[in-house]
Amino acid sequence: MEIKGILVTALAPFENHIANGGEKLLGNASSIKRRPDGRVYVSGQMQRHVLFSAIDRLNLADPNHGDTFVSNGDGVSNQIERDLRADMGGFMHPSKGDYSGRRTAPLSVTPAVAVNVSEVGRDLLVRLKMDKTESSQDQALATKEFSEYDLMHMNFFLDISALSISKAFKYEGSFNLGTQYFKHANEEERKRRARLYLEATKSMNDYANQARNAVSGEPQQVLIVFDTILSRKASRFFTADEQEQKNILAELDARGAVYFIGNDKSGKSIADAYQKALAFLEKNTLFDPSNNAEVKTFQEAFANA
Repeated sequence: MEIKGILVTALAPFENHIANGGEKLLGNASSIKRRPDGRVYVSGQMQRHVLFSAIDRLNLADPNHGDTFVSNGDGVSNQIERDLRADMGGFMHPSKGDYSGRRTAPLSVTPAVAVNVSEVGRDLLVRLKMDKTESSQDQALATKEFSEYDLMHMNFFLDISALSISKAFKYEGSFNLGTQYFKHANEEERKRRARLYLEATKSMNDYANQARNAVSGEPQQVLIVFDTILSRKASRFFTADEQEQKNILAELDARGAVYFIGNDKSGKSIADAYQKALAFLEKNTLFDPSNNAEVKTFQEAFANA
């Protein structure tokens, strides 16, 4: 199979968490982010942060990582051939003003949203004044909101056509007369990066207040789709009713997509689903719109952009 997209949709239980805390909107009361319908959520920005943190750890542990790395979110390079965040997460360097200054991310995520209305509680925090010197801080009281229990729905998608590949447009005068693709990693490395992405979706842990609250975003239920087209429709699978779920799977079957379902509350565990998905990825090919073009660094490809 030629894989054009890899979608992961999952449900993960969060308990007593403030996985994406908001600002202190009420004086010294730290609030948790909620939608108007009462369901708490984790922003897409935080989801990307957690995912790339997981990719970073997995990449460092991989004996085949070579000179690749994951740059900080506030300092993304344009070295797609080395920087996994630049490759999968994209970048925007406005000062460049040309192709070398921007890249649309092949990897996209949705916010994680509670399936049901959340029950939000409040902790009382006390800072006791133990130091009697004048320069010491006063005794203080503060409150912090937390959500008691949420089954969080989250989605991830990797556009294989753009993984380690750049797209540029050919112009004559003001007319666009063609498209050119540049390849920045060989097929072995592209597949390794796809594997890191897939493994990272089951290792989501670096949420807000992680040092104090051991919040885990590791899936309880998961649907992993290797698709023959670019489609994110299956991302609604776990929020759909039984009939819609059947129709979604039937549509995937009709176009030759391959999917794996895991549920730790059933006989098909999360571990089994990921093991089978990783084995399938290893045995199949990734779509390459460059037609196996010569591998070039990003600087070499866009030196004259």
